[in-house]
Amino acid sequence: MKEKVLITGASGFIGFHLIEAALEMGLDVIAAVRRSSDVRHLQVHNIQYCYPDFSDVASLTNELEKAGVNYIVHALGTTKAGSQEEYNTINAGYTYNLAKAAEALGPSFKKMVFISSIAALGPLTETTGTITELTSPRPVTAYGKSKLLAEQKLETLSLPYVVLRPTAVYGPREKDIFILFRTIKRGWEPYIGKKEQELSFVYVKDLAVIGINTLFNASAARTVFNVSDGRSYNRYQLADSVKACLQKKTTRIHLPYGMVKGLAFILEKTYRFINAVPLLNREKLHELTAINWKINIDKAKRELGFYPAYNLEQGVQETMAWYRYNNWI
Repeated sequence: MKEKVLITGASGFIGFHLIEAALEMGLDVIAAVRRSSDVRHLQVHNIQYCYPDFSDVASLTNELEKAGVNYIVHALGTTKAGSQEEYNTINAGYTYNLAKAAEALGPSFKKMVFISSIAALGPLTETTGTITELTSPRPVTAYGKSKLLAEQKLETLSLPYVVLRPTAVYGPREKDIFILFRTIKRGWEPYIGKKEQELSFVYVKDLAVIGINTLFNASAARTVFNVSDGRSYNRYQLADSVKACLQKKTTRIHLPYGMVKGLAFILEKTYRFINAVPLLNREKLHELTAINWKINIDKAKRELGFYPAYNLEQGVQETMAWYRYNNWI
């Protein structure tokens, strides 16, 4: 009988690729989604669905027992919330509840992989140096603080788990970095300010592979790994890769920080009327303008055998091909 993995956030961007990687590894997949989620893109796969209540540990325990879950990859989370409390409830509280429920399963449950974020550590304030697993956490957003809180809550439990902290994730079906792809196609290449930046990225398929492979690594337990493609890039290299794929010239614009901050303030006030959070907000600027997001992945290489298959240029090429084929761009 095949072992079963529950993948949360299954209808989302990362969740889709985790499902594909899990199926390739021969696992039975149970996709945890909301009843209102659009799952049409998942119907190409032979998977089961469940609709857990992440606010209720007893209900979650019953759901996991009924499904016979052996593993969990927890990719559920929110990147847009109206308050620190809301971020904490979803990103930390739900993570703890799910882990607590898994802990109650006993020996039949083997491991949980939590997809956290490098935002839990925050950026470095100098262009020199790299972010390691031992870097002192200084998250600069409510989102990052909630992910760090989730990691801390896991430490209080006894179940076997691994935390993965990916940097900026891109690839087919991604919608935020995609905005830059679309803007470049229109001939514009905007930046905030003129400061140098060290950036890092990870292609979603590499993240999915390490996410699933880590389930089977017996030596990796109750520990944390940073995840990127192992390289660092200056602030222009993503756009340069996109332009090369599109064979497009652009007008490069450096917008003053103060002007963008003012725009973010206006967007926040406007979106408040519809009870939503804009992609660009004043807090998000702390991440977008940080000068060093360079990630060290030596620990993941050494202990997980993680050697990313894609650099930025290769990942952008494959992503662009998907966007074109699916008429996104």
